[in-house]
Amino acid sequence: MKSLYVIKIGGNVIDNSENLYNFLNDFAGIEGHKILIHGGGKLATDLSHAMGVEPKMVDGRRITDIETLRIVTMVYAGLINKNIVAQLQRFECNAIGLTGADANLIRANPRPVKEIDYGFVGDLHEGSVASGKLSDILETGLIPVFSAITHDGEGQLLNTNADTIASAIAIALSSIYEVSLVYCFEKKGVLTNVADDESVIREISSTEFEKLKSDGIIAGGMLPKLENAFKAINSGVNEVYIGKSDELALLNEQLFGTRLFA
Repeated sequence: MKSLYVIKIGGNVIDNSENLYNFLNDFAGIEGHKILIHGGGKLATDLSHAMGVEPKMVDGRRITDIETLRIVTMVYAGLINKNIVAQLQRFECNAIGLTGADANLIRANPRPVKEIDYGFVGDLHEGSVASGKLSDILETGLIPVFSAITHDGEGQLLNTNADTIASAIAIALSSIYEVSLVYCFEKKGVLTNVADDESVIREISSTEFEKLKSDGIIAGGMLPKLENAFKAINSGVNEVYIGKSDELALLNEQLFGTRLFA
């Protein structure tokens, strides 16, 4: 079975041109099949202010009304996505920029209104990712670069969480490839001491995770990240890495961040 890296980057990389340049250079150097998923950074918020559309957030989640949807689509699927693709071409990495609507690759359900109406936000479900079509693209030698925009199959674009897209793609392709899911963020990995950036735990099994959780070593914002990571592993993903974007080159040596496995 061929290997595949599914790698997600966030705004902390996108918002800094030097960090993005270095990351994409390292990404281009990863051998074999790979997919990149990116978020939006603060560009969408800056453009919203410039256009007189006040961003609305609830518990850190963006409310996507119709004006906001237009802005995030322009920024995520347009400016950011095409800039990343152009930079990868510079590094002789033959990338293709995509949304979920392209080739009907990722179809989402509009999020139902409960206590909060999140607007035009998409939730993924089993079967959301057209794994066969995506595999066909990979086998041509192209490198898919996904923005966090999906669609509902009825002509409506939807804003969708990039972490969720990365996990869904990894799970969907795990029956075709040996998949490594990689989350890049601002820390070097899972830390035993959040104040010490060098206290990285290099490997965590599902059993060790339960112990670290019960001992209170893994808590706060890291807890849902790891719970989602092990959910992906339990759904067929071979391994999950969590680490710092500027150390991505260490992935080839299996020295990147924290490796999570069954």
